[in-house]
Parts: sequence; C-alpha cells; structure tokens
Amino acid sequence: MAREPFLLTRLDSDIPHRSDISTRLREHLMRLRGHEIDDTVEIWDDTTGAVSEHDLTRIHRRATAYVERLRTASGTAHLKPDEKARLAEVKDGVRAMTVKTEARADEIAAGLHAQMPWMAPATEAAWHALRRCAQRGAPVFQLPPLLLIGPPGIGKSHWARALAAALGVPTTLVDAAAEAASFSVAGMQRGWANAAPGKPLDTILNHGVLNPLVIVDEVEKAGAVRDTSGTRHNLTEALLALMEPISAARWECPFYRVPFDMSGIGWIMTANSRRGLPEPLLSRCPPLMLPALSLSDLIGFAEREGAARGLTAPALDAVIEALHQQRDRTPALSLRLVQRMLDRAEQLERRPVLN
Repeated sequence: MAREPFLLTRLDSDIPHRSDISTRLREHLMRLRGHEIDDTVEIWDDTTGAVSEHDLTRIHRRATAYVERLRTASGTAHLKPDEKARLAEVKDGVRAMTVKTEARADEIAAGLHAQMPWMAPATEAAWHALRRCAQRGAPVFQLPPLLLIGPPGIGKSHWARALAAALGVPTTLVDAAAEAASFSVAGMQRGWANAAPGKPLDTILNHGVLNPLVIVDEVEKAGAVRDTSGTRHNLTEALLALMEPISAARWECPFYRVPFDMSGIGWIMTANSRRGLPEPLLSRCPPLMLPALSLSDLIGFAEREGAARGLTAPALDAVIEALHQQRDRTPALSLRLVQRMLDRAEQLERRPVLN
C-alpha cells in the first residue's frame, strides 16, 4: 500500500523550541555584522560585542512571537499529550489500498458474485469502481457511496464486509437506528462526558489505512438528536459532509478540532425500504434495489459457506434439510438464520467426544 497525506495540520510537538530560534537569529545577526561564527565556542558567549543586550531582548521577543504563531497555526496546542501522540502516528501519512490491474478488479467481483449472486447490482457497482481505479492508475481506491435497499436478512452488511475482506481494508459498522448515530459518524465535541472521535476517523487512526469501508446499517431509521445546548444533530448532514469530495478532503473533526482528509472512505448504506430515506441522501446515492432471497439462494450459500468452514457432508445435509423444513414458517428465511445453523453445525462437529 502507498502512503498518502491524512492529517492536514502540523503538530505543535514538531515546532522548534524558542531557544533554537533565538540561537539562529543571533547567529544571523552576527554574520550580518561581519563576525565569523566559531563552532567550538558557544554562540551565547559573545566576546566580540557584536550583539548588545538590547539586541538580545529583541531576539527573544521575536523568537517567542514566532513560536506562538506556529503553535496557533498548528491548531493542536489544545490537545492532551496522549491525543497528540495518537495523531503523531499518522503525521507522515497513512497507507492507501489501490487496485493495480483490471484482472484483479475482475477477480474480486467474480468472487463476490460467486459467494452472493443475489447481490449482483451491488457487486456490479463495486466492479465498475474497481476497474476505473485500475484503468486510471489511481493511488487510492475510492468506492462511490452505495445505498443498498432490500428486505432484511438478505446479507447487505455481510456483502459489505466480504468486499472489505477482498480489498484488504478495515471496516466499521454504524447503527443508524441508534439514538446518537450522528455522533458515531462525526464524533462528539470535547467538553461532553463521552466526547470522542467518530467511528470512521477512529478506524483510520487504529489501522492506519486511508480508505476503510464504513457500513451505515438501517439508514432509513435515522433520526435527529439535540445536545445540551439545544443544537440539532442529524445523521444525514453528518454523512453528506463526509461523502462530498470537497468537504471530505478537508474535514475538521469536532473532537480533535483539526482537519483530516476523509475523502478515501467508502460508504455503504443499507436500508430495508425507501420509506423514510431523506431526499438529499437519495439524490447523492441512487439506490440499488436488491431482491428477496429464494430457498435456492440460501441453500447455495449454505453449501459454499459450509465447505469453506470444513463441514462434513452429513452436517451440510442436515442444514439443508432444516432449511427445507423452515421455508414456510415465520419469520422468513434469512442469511442470519443460515449462519446460525452453520454455527450450530460447526459447534456440534467440533464438540469433544466423551468416552
């Protein structure tokens, strides 16, 4: 992975000390007045009389003002030592995943489609983005925001995690139905008891990868909350600020209060229906409509996933038989149910045999 700029400010820990600036100014003044600097003699041991006490006062004043301006410009003087230490880890940039060849793009898309063929609209959108990245030789793979709409339990979030695994990038999940979903995305201003950066920024800082995938689950259920000052916080507004390329490229975190380049994040939002989705989100992310699962879809998934887990043929047959028995019952069959069945079968097979 290449390294790309991420922290868009200078840490005040990198700012030179006032004494260093003062020394450089005094050396410069002595040279201007025709005196050579002897490296074997301390610069402040001036026996030539080239620098007066008045000069020293001015030098110290200018050095102090210069350092203070640098600290103010850095915007990090307000941070605690542990917060500065965390940002110092990314001051020289973070890694960025890219797709170098169209063959690799085709391989990723083919793997996703073989695993979850009913997610073809989502896989096709990702495939086109992967191929564009390879064709342009882009140093950073940028997945356009995806809005996946389909019945619950068809594996929308599972598909997103499978894509992240194929790309080799980290992922994080935001529950849009949670009361503080907007804070989970953007973070919370310091001063609050539970102030912290948002999950997307946390993921980049934790893994050192510029372009993770962020899954926003059940985005149609998002509401708005108000803080103690009465300010309204809306998930859609938080999302749009991070999705728009211009604003995301220099986005200021409410917690750290410094700018970051968040434009590499891939956003995958899921919803069970269009009802409740705000128009700004729909216009920014044309929805991809996904079909309900059929019994054959679920059986195919169980066979592929079971084989990957190393389940025996009798165990897989038992899972498939259970799916046939469940087909007409409620709640409806879902990918979650299949995964629970596979988990149970795996536990039974690996259970120690008692003598």
